Amino acid sequence: MERIVIDVYGKVQGVFFRYNTKRKAKKLGLEGYAENKPDGSVHIEAQGEKSDLKKLLEFTREGPRLARVENVKYEYKDPIENFDGHRYSF
Repeated sequence: MERIVIDVYGKVQGVFFRYNTKRKAKKLGLEGYAENKPDGSVHIEAQGEKSDLKKLLEFTREGPRLARVENVKYEYKDPIENFDGHRYSF
């Protein structure tokens, strides 16, 4: 199991980016969360199999139809115990 931290920049708030990211992550069997940040970006942390994390990363590079992704920053990190309790959990 691995964890990925992704920050997505551009027109990614108000276009169902977070909602669609959660749907994709659930479909891939990942655990984690996605949240809107005050600077207009979307922050995502997810963990699971690396192949599934790569699929989530690919999704974030394009996003839903109304989004305009300008930049995606990411890094892989060690997994953590759980994401339970985060109000934006998948």
